[in-house]
Amino acid sequence: MTRLNKYIADCGICSRREADRLIAEGRVTFNGLPAQSGMKVGEDDIIEIDKKRISPVEAKVVLAYNKPIGVTCTEKDRYAEKTITDAINYPIRLTYAGRLDKDSEGLMIMTNDGELIQQMMKGANRHEKEYIVKVDRTVTDSFIDGIKKGIYLAELDCTTRECEAQKLGKCAFRIVLTQGLNRQIRRMCQCFGYNIKSLVRVRVMNIELGDLKSGEYREITGDELDTLYRQCGISRNE
Repeated sequence: MTRLNKYIADCGICSRREADRLIAEGRVTFNGLPAQSGMKVGEDDIIEIDKKRISPVEAKVVLAYNKPIGVTCTEKDRYAEKTITDAINYPIRLTYAGRLDKDSEGLMIMTNDGELIQQMMKGANRHEKEYIVKVDRTVTDSFIDGIKKGIYLAELDCTTRECEAQKLGKCAFRIVLTQGLNRQIRRMCQCFGYNIKSLVRVRVMNIELGDLKSGEYREITGDELDTLYRQCGISRNE
């Protein structure tokens, strides 16, 4: 028997937290009846989301994808010019572990392993994400020191965690975050009067963007995949 939210995650639909939200919204049925959080699923039970039956994936896939500017991180949005699902056009359904906003580009991890998504997205795990940022003004030492210490973001009513940051050029810097607040780097820069001209994510945990071209993806395998799972504290066989 498997808890319902884990079963949904094992089907590659979303993380456990997102599965709980789907259940709360009444979009999940258990043997034809509205599902309740905490239910246990057996091999003969029928689970449907939005009236479509789901089942656990047989083969787990993990991709590194270089998201171009203009692609929206959503599966369905009638207002989006191009969704990530349309852009990657992979033969099986994949979900992203961590968003990038429409105006940002770079590395995204795409997978049908809900447990991996769950562990990568858990803020308490403090997994690193590295970015190269170009701004419209000279990067000063005081700016770098300021963003490293943490900044109160009034719009989100929270203070960012201390982070690693380094000046790379007159108007460029590198930053490593261990949290994923909405448009976090853009909001941090705006606090100091900077506007972002380009933002590229170049690393997620041990996975690096490298020379992967914009709009292309590669499958993560071997030792690289083993390390990713190990850093998430889960077994590839779970």
